[in-house]
Amino acid sequence: MVRLALSVEGPTEERFAKLVLVPHLADLAIWTTPILLGGRGGDVSLARIKRDLQNLARSFDYVSTLYDFYGFRSRPANTKVGLEQAILDQVPESMRSRVIPYVQMYEFEGLLFAGPDEMEAHLGRAGMAPWARKVIAEAGGNPEGINDSEQTAPSKRLLDKAPYRKSIHGPDIARDIGLARLRGRCAGFAAWVTRLEALARVP
Repeated sequence: MVRLALSVEGPTEERFAKLVLVPHLADLAIWTTPILLGGRGGDVSLARIKRDLQNLARSFDYVSTLYDFYGFRSRPANTKVGLEQAILDQVPESMRSRVIPYVQMYEFEGLLFAGPDEMEAHLGRAGMAPWARKVIAEAGGNPEGINDSEQTAPSKRLLDKAPYRKSIHGPDIARDIGLARLRGRCAGFAAWVTRLEALARVP
């Protein structure tokens, strides 16, 4: 049995992890516990991350993160790789082999564009599915690439189209899309899940 702590940005990511990631990883004997950053989520900063990751690494076999790129209050780097390295740098070198930093581009809602039909079904707005497909096409077919600015981030686009309630609709839509399709459409997310799955094979 592998004990994995997942430090998450907020209630949306926490519920998503419980609905989608925890059951899948449990099948591999990886017991995953989503934990809100700082105990209450929000306010993503390296100072809070440092405190949480060091504490979690003392209590779990492995620690990973699920934070939005746009969630950082003061971004210490301008790329996903740079942010993930900055996260890893917050723990002592002796702990780094047990920490898997992950930053979702550009935010959690990008994943939801992997399922235009599920999005329309949950949000109850006719025409959302073709609209979502057009947004994806404009992003080169990559839901994780949907980004013009923080004002037109995926969540802002959803709010412009429907009464989107982040912590309720988001995880439910993702659950109905299913992990296989999320991985098939979102390469960054898929690579992270593959790294988590690999923990089952660590001696």
